[in-house]
Amino acid sequence: MSASTARIDTVRIDRRTDGAYADSPLPRVSWTVVDAPGWWQASARIRLDGEDVAEIEGDESSFVDWPFAPVLPHSAHTLEVQATSTNGETTAWSEPVRFVATFLADGEWVAERIGLATPSVVAAPALLRAEFDAEEDVVAAHLSSTAEGVFQIELNGQDVDDSVLKPGWSSYQYRTVHDAVDVTALVVPGRNALGIRLAGGWWTEEYGFAGEGRRVYGEQPSVAAQLLLVRADGSTRVIATGSGWRATDEGPVVSSGIYAGEHYDARRRIGAWSTPGFDDSAWSPVSSTGIDRAPEAMLAEPVRRTGEVAVKRVLTSPSGNTILDFGQNLVGRLRITVSGDAGHAVTLRHAEVLEDGELGLRPLRFAAATDRYVLAGDAVETWEPEFTFHGFRYAQIDDWPGEFEPASVTAIVIGSDMRRTGWFDSSNPLVNRLHENIVWGMRGNFLALPTDCPQRDERLGWTGDVQVFSPTASFLYDSDAFLSSWLRDVAAEQAAHDGVCPVVVPWVLPGDTYPAAAWGDAAVVVPSVLHERFGDRRALAEQYESMGAWADALLRVAGERMLWEGMFQFGDWLDPAAPPEHPEDVRADPDLVASAALIRALDLVTAAAATLGHHDDHDHYCALAERARDAFCAEYLTPAGRMMSDAPTAYAVALRYDIVRDPSTRETLGQRLAELLRREGYRMATGFVGTPLVQDALVDGGHADVAERLLLQTENPSWLYAVTMGATTVWERWDSLLEDGSVNPGDMTSFNHYAFGAVADWLHRRLAGLAPAAPGYRRLRIAPVLLPSFDHAGAVHDTPYGRAEVSWRRDGDDVLLEVTVPANTTAEIDVPGLPNEELGAGTHGWRIPGSVRRPAAPISPDSALSEVIDRAGAYDLLVEELNAHAPASAHRLRHRTRWVPQRTLRSELDGIPAEVLESIADRLSAL
Repeated sequence: MSASTARIDTVRIDRRTDGAYADSPLPRVSWTVVDAPGWWQASARIRLDGEDVAEIEGDESSFVDWPFAPVLPHSAHTLEVQATSTNGETTAWSEPVRFVATFLADGEWVAERIGLATPSVVAAPALLRAEFDAEEDVVAAHLSSTAEGVFQIELNGQDVDDSVLKPGWSSYQYRTVHDAVDVTALVVPGRNALGIRLAGGWWTEEYGFAGEGRRVYGEQPSVAAQLLLVRADGSTRVIATGSGWRATDEGPVVSSGIYAGEHYDARRRIGAWSTPGFDDSAWSPVSSTGIDRAPEAMLAEPVRRTGEVAVKRVLTSPSGNTILDFGQNLVGRLRITVSGDAGHAVTLRHAEVLEDGELGLRPLRFAAATDRYVLAGDAVETWEPEFTFHGFRYAQIDDWPGEFEPASVTAIVIGSDMRRTGWFDSSNPLVNRLHENIVWGMRGNFLALPTDCPQRDERLGWTGDVQVFSPTASFLYDSDAFLSSWLRDVAAEQAAHDGVCPVVVPWVLPGDTYPAAAWGDAAVVVPSVLHERFGDRRALAEQYESMGAWADALLRVAGERMLWEGMFQFGDWLDPAAPPEHPEDVRADPDLVASAALIRALDLVTAAAATLGHHDDHDHYCALAERARDAFCAEYLTPAGRMMSDAPTAYAVALRYDIVRDPSTRETLGQRLAELLRREGYRMATGFVGTPLVQDALVDGGHADVAERLLLQTENPSWLYAVTMGATTVWERWDSLLEDGSVNPGDMTSFNHYAFGAVADWLHRRLAGLAPAAPGYRRLRIAPVLLPSFDHAGAVHDTPYGRAEVSWRRDGDDVLLEVTVPANTTAEIDVPGLPNEELGAGTHGWRIPGSVRRPAAPISPDSALSEVIDRAGAYDLLVEELNAHAPASAHRLRHRTRWVPQRTLRSELDGIPAEVLESIADRLSAL
């Protein structure tokens, strides 16, 4: 074997990205190679603890099965990797990676759940403590803990880690998780003390709508923890929560809730309560109960503080209130530094927008989102709420003592601590801001589980939102562990509800669960995405039963007709044509959308069966999918190639779900889709279902020009409308903020919803041109759509095999394309003007010759409306002229005109003064 410039860059243990952890006895190993043009792996060697070496034959370097004896609970190891290419080059051994096992042995969990025995109020926060002795020769200490609530543990006065709101939220009835922390450095010989800060969090929250929330899980939180002490001779001892612990609800956290916020009285702080020797005689014995199910090791990254944002502006509202503008809609809480008299209270209120210069509280509905801090009277006091979070850009500060200084308040950003893996850039600053808004939306809503919004009295795991957004999420962040963990809750909920995936997971809403198209489809879509984007075959295998259960549940409702009909559906939720008070009143027939979803679900289960080698299942679901496809086309497709529901989403699902397969019919459907969107003046005409599909459907059908106009539209409804209105996250509604700056009158309006941000996946795959052509990006597809309005675009993604990059830019009439292919992968090039070829690892570049542009035909008032809307600059010209001389006509043109080929501009402008029409004609001819 010869020396090589190639080197191992990263070594990973299974899914988590915030460190090296084994959550099972057989973790998988992944590695990446850099500085290796043309590299293709032939074999590898894995070395465990500097001694055992396993020979790995073959070319796989991502999620390689564990080649050693099973890992033991609590054990710590080092791992190194060396790889050899097909041309005989061998890397040096990688730097050793230390990983720890976070799981427990069967039957090892002994800790009891403890809480307040006689709480003074419902959902009372608590402090709990106990002391223990440690021998001189303790060499390791492993702390495992869980809660029905949220908590943090102190050991000898120090927090054991930096995670917050742990252990997060799961479907508590069926599944709980425990964290695992190495606390060896915190244990001292002799006397030690454990202290736990505990609050209700999601466990005691009231869920529901219209002020009729109810507690689903319980009225009081509880916590369970066990500390394993390991001595030099290998003997162990467990310190566990139980009846010997003591507790109080007279600590500084007076009350705390996810929706309500936190009330903290610094005068009630208790010094040294988590250190040895503290007198807890005034505290009460705890309640103590055994557990009926051992928690599982935490699979996903915990929630942490992930950033800080300073105050950008200090505003004074018309009513005289002090309002802070952080310049960014974010999720987290405020950290304040304040001085004042003991007993003085500072109140912090949070909101995403301002209305008439005041804090916009109406969109919060019944969420108070208010924190209150009562000063102890110390010289300088710093505080940050611990057991709550808010979605906000603005914060109102009431009763600040003395002169307010902006540096006294900082916004602390929190979220699940995933690794960033994807970036996008282009020559259009509005599109770049849109992409940044999408990133911030994900940061705020991927918090313990994928939520719909982070601010109002909801913040639930709506399945419809994440199933459309999961491809984008999988590019921007390594969300494999995060989504795999949540999918376990999906499977648990399905098992309890006859295979139905609820519209919210965990299921906490009143009434029974029900199947809903595009929402419950998360059960089949998200595992498929994890396999496609991360190459995570285990995720597919773990969820395979869940996927089949969802498909079977749909088959039961479809019956012999193989159509999903007549049931409640959200449909193409928030189609902009729907009135504010009825977001389900959409253009696309909900039964059509549901029947299309049935076909996609069957297709995805068929594909999963093929991947996993379940051949009988593959044949079974494949045949059913064909029956459903035939039924759909017979019911909803006319012989002329129109959808019975003549709405853009109907065409988008028929095309992108591969329901209609005849090439000529697909061409007709694509043409009609383009016509419908032109008719709308290239404004959005789709909701949650159609929006993630429409851009691909247009480009696939040869209508990239229409996709370009949709993307760059700035009038409402459009992606960029919110950007022009100052949005820093993606809105729930296309017009969450109306053109006059007022909040949408509907009772459901969020300014941080990522569903419509699913367009980022199209920006990455199609505009930049970086797409997976095989699971885990083992093969890349490089096929950028070179939209004329862009001078450059590019994407960077840290794939499971290494960093991939695509960028293109214009150089005169030509386009320069550059592609970086990671080691151990290949790329296929599909770009007009270039030969189709397959590339190996390395950086490659091309000059693509430009095409000759033909001059456009002149337009006039006698041109068809379709020709006018298609001419660059014509629409803006018309709006400008009409706003200046005929405002009523301008409003009609913007909001009522249907840009069809059967009508002329002159007929549309009937009634405007002749001199205005003449001016318009002159300016049109100049175009």
